[in-house]
Formats: sequence, structure tokens, C-alpha cells
Amino acid sequence: MKAQHSALCVEEAEEVVKELRALLAKAGITLPSLGLDPVSLAREAPCPLVDLGRCSVETARRIAAAMAAAAR
Repeated sequence: MKAQHSALCVEEAEEVVKELRALLAKAGITLPSLGLDPVSLAREAPCPLVDLGRCSVETARRIAAAMAAAAR
């Protein structure tokens, strides 16, 4: 049961990374290090974290602007 749960967690995390990458691209934003956190994948029963990574100040401003627009 743990193996099945772990596989579903990894699959869900991979899907959300793809979705987030696509949505950010539509807003003209690229997060080069967006992906799954390798340390959380290394656990016996992985349920990964999404690593957004670091970005430039310009990219952070674009993300903030996109979020502000979405909140309106």
C-alpha cells in the first residue's frame, strides 16, 4: 500500500510541476530550477516536495504581478 501511495504522490507532484510550468510560461515567467526536490524523493516512501528554486528579482516581480492580477 505504501508503494502505491508513494507512486501516486510522485505522479501528482510531476503533474503539478508541469501545470505550474505551463501557467508560468503563459505569464512570460520561467523558473529554471522548478522541479521535484531530490531529497524528498530519496525517502523510503517518497511524497515529494515541489522545489520552486531561486529566481532573479525581475522574475519575482513578474510572479508578484501575475498573482496580484489573478487576485483581482
